[in-house]
Amino acid sequence: MNTLFPQSSDKRRPLGRIQTKRKRGVHSASGRENLKHHLSAAALIALLPAAGIAADACTGYGPQTPRDISMKEGNNHRLFNMAPPPSQMNLCNIHTHTNAEHKGPGFSVSAGKGEDGGWKCNESGELNAAELEDPFGGHGPFGGVKPGDTIEVHWVYSSCEVAPGEGLGSCMSESCTNPQLRVESQVFLVVNNRYALDFRTYDFHGKQVDGYYQPDALPTNTGTPVVFAGSTTGPKYTEQQCSPLQVTWSVRPTCAQVDISSLHAWAEENKFNEHHSHGVRQIVTNPDLLAPIN
Repeated sequence: MNTLFPQSSDKRRPLGRIQTKRKRGVHSASGRENLKHHLSAAALIALLPAAGIAADACTGYGPQTPRDISMKEGNNHRLFNMAPPPSQMNLCNIHTHTNAEHKGPGFSVSAGKGEDGGWKCNESGELNAAELEDPFGGHGPFGGVKPGDTIEVHWVYSSCEVAPGEGLGSCMSESCTNPQLRVESQVFLVVNNRYALDFRTYDFHGKQVDGYYQPDALPTNTGTPVVFAGSTTGPKYTEQQCSPLQVTWSVRPTCAQVDISSLHAWAEENKFNEHHSHGVRQIVTNPDLLAPIN
């Protein structure tokens, strides 16, 4: 949760990036307009946070994201109601980040610091030449991704009565400005292999179940998701500048391979106007900014 994901300076607008004035409330008409302006695509959601305290870490904030999902410890006990399961919420956005924002059992290879850092799938160094060949020569419709890259995909859900759409502004409405938010996350290793997973399998094509908008499917067979309390993500935030948004996260612990051609095909037709993968927020390690994982 872009959004869960603020917009980076050189990336297209993702799921929830925020860049406006902080002083307006979100419950006034002007506040709602500011919020919508700042919620973008690709990472769920977004209010501009108050400036982080120039110290070792933010103070007074709830638990932050991303994190190492193998580490269960956390000292941040700020309470908020965990979101319902995705089947009882409306899908509002789908976006991707290049390199995993989270660290986990299947994606623990460091990709470095900064918004182009994050974590890579453990099998990244084992791909053969054919799997690494780029059939688009770096000029496909979906920017910021090539064979051999790791991406973390975020399916963002809202408790508001909203339909899926562009940016995290789609996760709220005039009558619902403070939704419960949930992000289902899967890390993929991008390969040139038509027998790998087709990303469009997990897209939205108008499906509703019991009145809730849902993707065609969510990834399975990648381990039991680790569920925890956190925040929005994206390169805007650090341990010194925290996100105020409360998000329930559900992160699958292992990677799956996805075909590069299916990502480019998705970019040509997806409802979310996503044409570029987004940057990452560096992993949060300060236990005072992490919730315990039960």
